[in-house]
Amino acid sequence: MGTSTDGSMQTPASPKRRPTIADVARAAGVSPTTVSHALNDKGYVDVHTRERVKETARALGYRPSIRAQRLRTGEARSIALISSMPYEVAGGASRLGFLMEVAAVAAASALTRGLALVLVPPVMGSRLPLEQLDIDGAIVLEPTADDANVAHLLERGLPVVCLGRQPGNDAVPYVDIHSSATTEMLLQHLKDEGSQRIALLIGAQERNSYIESRASYQKFCAEHGMEPVIAVADESGGEAAGRDACATLLREHPSIDGLCALVDAFAVGAVQAINGHGLRVPDNVRVVTRYDGIRARSCRPPLTAVDLHLDDMASQAVGLLFDHLGGNADARRSIAPPLPNLVVRESSAGVEPQMI
Repeated sequence: MGTSTDGSMQTPASPKRRPTIADVARAAGVSPTTVSHALNDKGYVDVHTRERVKETARALGYRPSIRAQRLRTGEARSIALISSMPYEVAGGASRLGFLMEVAAVAAASALTRGLALVLVPPVMGSRLPLEQLDIDGAIVLEPTADDANVAHLLERGLPVVCLGRQPGNDAVPYVDIHSSATTEMLLQHLKDEGSQRIALLIGAQERNSYIESRASYQKFCAEHGMEPVIAVADESGGEAAGRDACATLLREHPSIDGLCALVDAFAVGAVQAINGHGLRVPDNVRVVTRYDGIRARSCRPPLTAVDLHLDDMASQAVGLLFDHLGGNADARRSIAPPLPNLVVRESSAGVEPQMI
């Protein structure tokens, strides 16, 4: 609560919207210019008025828009690239491969638009690093339905673009990563190579890629008369979670001869479980994964994976975010990059790598 010049109490702005500088001015009984000067310690403002304005701003929960300040001053803008995946999946042996591959192209694309790119890697723990960043907008990689990064950015009033749709939130612009098409491609490859009992291994988190892959897998099984066998692993367990999930699959469904493990960390763990079960890849069980990164290439045997065209996705994501930085309500809400290509390796076909 704040007081006006006549001593009456003023009601704070509704919590349903972000308080503005005008709200602070009304509550403190001063002009918006005085509020701006008081909060930024600029111009001449009486010391008592300055303190009253700052206290009113704190009481209302007012936070200045960093983006608006930068646009007004003409200073160089910056955007963030944020990984929603935990470190156990995005980091480790992959060396942040997915994130870094996107970042390399996104940085170049951002610079051509006068934007600097801030890289925010996965964090180990619950604290968000975004609170200390002065950014104008952000790209979030594969957000979950309740993604804390997206929620924090939207609360700050910053434009957000997702690489992969956020489940249940079509209001956030996104670049389609073709999860359905990728899953169908991997499953069809396993079948073409001779697998008749194919299982699916996905993450437990509510990401759109898992949702679409599950639906595509169930449709594929129905069309080919297969019994659906779906295993779920928590991303925070990394390769160990994939190994344990696959070991359970082999015990409960010993006839499995094909495995589509969407997360590369899970796929590497699955290969370990298959070997530990006295079986061989691909002789007994063929294994494929989605992202064609360091894990897929360094696994033994190397994993059949998918070239997602991350360079196209990254540049399109920056372009989409740039469209929304100016507050253009008519800017595009989604973009579909080129369809992915299959990279066949020994884990499913016992051949030299080839692009399909």
